[in-house]
Amino acid sequence: MLVVGSPVSPYVRKVLVALAMKGLEHEVDPIVPFYGNEAFTRISPLRRVPVLIDGDLVLNDSTVICEYLDEAYPGPALLPARPADRARARWIEEYADSRLGDVVIWRLFFATIMAPRVYKREPDAAALARVRETDLPDALNWIEVQAPEDGFLFGTMMLADITIAAFFRNALLAGFTVDAARWPRTAAWIARVEAEPAFADTIRQEQIIFTTSTRDRAEALRAAGFRIAAESYGGSVPQARVLSG
Repeated sequence: MLVVGSPVSPYVRKVLVALAMKGLEHEVDPIVPFYGNEAFTRISPLRRVPVLIDGDLVLNDSTVICEYLDEAYPGPALLPARPADRARARWIEEYADSRLGDVVIWRLFFATIMAPRVYKREPDAAALARVRETDLPDALNWIEVQAPEDGFLFGTMMLADITIAAFFRNALLAGFTVDAARWPRTAAWIARVEAEPAFADTIRQEQIIFTTSTRDRAEALRAAGFRIAAESYGGSVPQARVLSG
């Protein structure tokens, strides 16, 4: 099984945690989709990550992939059993993928981390201020109401928990910390998710990626014990058309 996409992406991270929870062996091609080559376009026509290749099956979209893994493979459940709980879990995941995808990834992480590095484009200070002072606090006010007082949303860590924590990991990388005094339940919930071994492993990968040059990254990840694909769907020139989801 192969996952195409950098673990720094919250969408890729979600899939990697799901695979680890189910104990499924897999390799990772840790590309940034901006650098995907033409072969990448063939397996991901929207040029999004993650892509899961499981034998002859090629899947796009993190939600589709995780639901496939839950249906096709035994192991800890990624969605709760009760229909009402499953619906709530899917809605929380969708809220994160859509709203936090917009605010955290495109308006914050892309603007402060990716655009300057890939496209040499400096962030808009006023736009970033709106994200940090209005957009993210508004989202956190809603999430705080959903957050469990202890443990996880549905007893054990599942997809909705993973998804929320994954986006706020990117927010942290872009300099935004969830204020534990203002949003105590959310901050504690995220910390519990990050402490779970399956999630903590992705933080180890993230730290290697952020402290290693692109040229040396694959070998550094292999040296740390991660299974990295020998062949890559990455190229050397960034493309203009790229999404994540």
